[in-house]
Amino acid sequence: MAEGKKGFVLYVDQRGIFDKLPDEKAGKLIKHIFSYVNDENPNTDDLLIDIAFESIKQQLKRDLKKYESICQRNKENGLKGGRPKKEEPKKPSGLNGLPKEPKKPDKDTVIDKDKDIVNVNVIKERITDFQNLINNDEWIRHTLGYLQISKEKLIQFHKKFILKIKAEDLNFSHDLNALKSYFNNSIKKGSL
Repeated sequence: MAEGKKGFVLYVDQRGIFDKLPDEKAGKLIKHIFSYVNDENPNTDDLLIDIAFESIKQQLKRDLKKYESICQRNKENGLKGGRPKKEEPKKPSGLNGLPKEPKKPDKDTVIDKDKDIVNVNVIKERITDFQNLINNDEWIRHTLGYLQISKEKLIQFHKKFILKIKAEDLNFSHDLNALKSYFNNSIKKGSL
């Protein structure tokens, strides 16, 4: 064993060797392994122990070579002074061309009450427009074909949807078609 090395590795897959041996022979094998790793140059007249030990011996040699190469590499790196110390940045400089000092967000708190009133009125108009769709035969025919439901179910969903958009205060001020799509998707997803 290497000088200064205080341990060795037995691998889980080597258990099969021990399991196949009677307990007395398995005990002799482990003692033989310990003698080997402590540089006692063990010899055995027992052919079974000698055969079982051979594969373990080869693995121990491979592990020792790997250990020695790591020790050598670490020694060489140590002679070079070890890993260079990282320089601490004096001041963060931003990434990907971002400015060093980001702009502060505007703190305008001006509320346009006229715009809010217009939005509320537009939303009310869209809800009214959607409520009136139930009287539009073309929309009913198209929706029934798309959703594959009965007219009675469509009427039930229509009522539930109106309650839902009023309760959730959804903003469909831009487009009645967006409201129609949301209605259709709500039914398809089963959220109504």
